[in-house]
Order: sequence, then structure tokens, then C-alpha cells
Amino acid sequence: MIIDFHTHVFPPRVKQKRGQYIDRDPCFALLYSQKDAKIATTDDLIESMDKAGIDVSVIVNFGWITHELCAETNEYILESIARYPKRLIGFVTVQPQSVDAAVAEIERCTQSGAKGVGEMRPDMQLLDFDDESIISPFMEAIKKHRLILLTHASEPVGHNYPGKGIITPDVLYPFLTAHHDVTIVCAHWGGGLPFYALMPEVPKALQNVYFDTAASPFLYQPKIYSLVSQLVGADKILFGSDYPLMPQTRPLQEINSAAIDKEEKSLILSGNAKSLLKL
Repeated sequence: MIIDFHTHVFPPRVKQKRGQYIDRDPCFALLYSQKDAKIATTDDLIESMDKAGIDVSVIVNFGWITHELCAETNEYILESIARYPKRLIGFVTVQPQSVDAAVAEIERCTQSGAKGVGEMRPDMQLLDFDDESIISPFMEAIKKHRLILLTHASEPVGHNYPGKGIITPDVLYPFLTAHHDVTIVCAHWGGGLPFYALMPEVPKALQNVYFDTAASPFLYQPKIYSLVSQLVGADKILFGSDYPLMPQTRPLQEINSAAIDKEEKSLILSGNAKSLLKL
């Protein structure tokens, strides 16, 4: 079994009227202003999954800056998981600064089958992790419904790219420590956070934290699979492609050539996700 823990889909109208959404949301504009930036619908994803031999995909929403855009696109996520209940798992998004509306949206989406919240973009959504009036009700709602939070993460060094952002390990670490009782997935290998697991106090802070491999071929050499497995354990790694940023076949080819054993590969490709998602 193969589970892709990090894919993105948008309603057909977003694909058809890209320019309108670029005008409405600066985060969307940053990532999708270029004509070659791919936008996929649910049907596109299912076709890709069939081609790549992927059994289940987690469809994560986007870090929209307004509550209205979050709710509009969440509806498509919910419709998609209802259409393909055996193939798709839904993660929805909220703007935590909307506070009461954000909590109500989490409640609504949970009742319709959502299993997580994400992909959170704290920098683009202008979130202050120290503002308890915003963060506390948001995280309490996630905790109440035993949801998984998936957040964007980025590297503090290296090449720049659209959407890289500033959610680096030093920004994430205090947040993860403060909310150790919530299951949190840090996308894109957590911006390199696993490398700090060599520090004695860090593994304790990461007890409920996982790392997905989204966009890995654009970020790291294939040896990252074996290195991070050694540092935090293969049981902390979730296979993710970041489709449609790249074909789902590409990261699969990479992990199949990685220097990890069969048991580690099985955990990364499906075992860990099955456990988290209770499949």
C-alpha cells in the first residue's frame, strides 16, 4: 500500500479563473502567478494516483488569508472525500485570525469527515505564534477533535523559490514545544528540523511531530531518507509528493532507490500514515 500524505487540489473554477484568485489572495498569487504553475482538480489527482500506483492520497488545502476563501475551498475538499471515500483523506484550512469563525469551520468540516487541518502557512496568514488569543482557540479545536495539523516549513539556508517562506526550524520549535499534545506534521522535512535531533533536548520536543517528504527532489539529495531515518526514526517520516508540483511517480522513484531497508520503506510509504489516520 502507498499513501501520499501531501497533495493539493483546487475546485475547477480556481483552475479556470486563476487570475481572479491571484487578485484575491497574495499567497495564491505568489505560488500560482506563473502560467506553468500547475493546478490540479480531484479528477486530475485520481488519474495521477492510478498511474503511479498510489492507493490513498491526503488532499490538503492552502493557506488562504481570508476565512471566505478557506470555507469556499474546504467545501471542495469535503465533496472530494465524499466522492472518493476509499482513495482520499481531507485536510481543511482556516484563517486562525478569524477565531470564532475558524473554530466553527473546524467543527463543520470535522462533522463532514475531515481528518486534519492544513497546509497552514503561518507567515502568509500573518500568524503570531505568541498571540494566545488567536492560537489557543485554534489549537484547542484541533485537539478537541483529535485532528492532525500539517504546517508548511522551510529551510533557513539554500536557494530561494516561490512560496519558500520563513517558517524555519527556529520558528517552529517553540510552537511544537508549546503544543506537544497535538499531532503535528511539518512539511518538506520540517525545513531541516530533524537534523537538530542530535541535540539532547530536541527529541523530547518532537515526540508527537512527524515530517513529510513533500517536494524532496527539489530540496535534498536522496540520502536524506537514510539520514533522517537515523536521526529521528523512519517511524517519523511520511511519504508526500506535493502533487501537482511534481508527478507522483518522481518521488516514488527516489524513495525506491534510497538506501533504507524494506521495513523502513514500508513505514514511510504507508505504515506511519495508516497509524496516524487510523486506516
